Amino acid sequence: MERVTLPDILTLEEASEYLRLPTQTVVHQTILGNIPGRKIENDWRFLKVAIDDWLRSKNGRAVLLQQAGALIDDDTLSDLRAKIYQDRERSEVDGESVD
Repeated sequence: MERVTLPDILTLEEASEYLRLPTQTVVHQTILGNIPGRKIENDWRFLKVAIDDWLRSKNGRAVLLQQAGALIDDDTLSDLRAKIYQDRERSEVDGESVD
């Protein structure tokens, strides 16, 4: 059997194939925060190592929090977080409305 080498950063289709799940399932679970991934413009990207860690973990959110430390010095993080909550039409703090 020939072994296929995947890149470190996967497209939605590559992540779907790697996980052996439909692309719609991967997108849905990523939006819910269950599968680690990021939407850039209109395209999804997934770190293969993050998916591997998530698959090994009993708690996918713990993996995401562990990896979030790598973003601590990212100047765009606050804008990204604001955009996420805006897209979800809710505030970062429960009970507050988004205008």
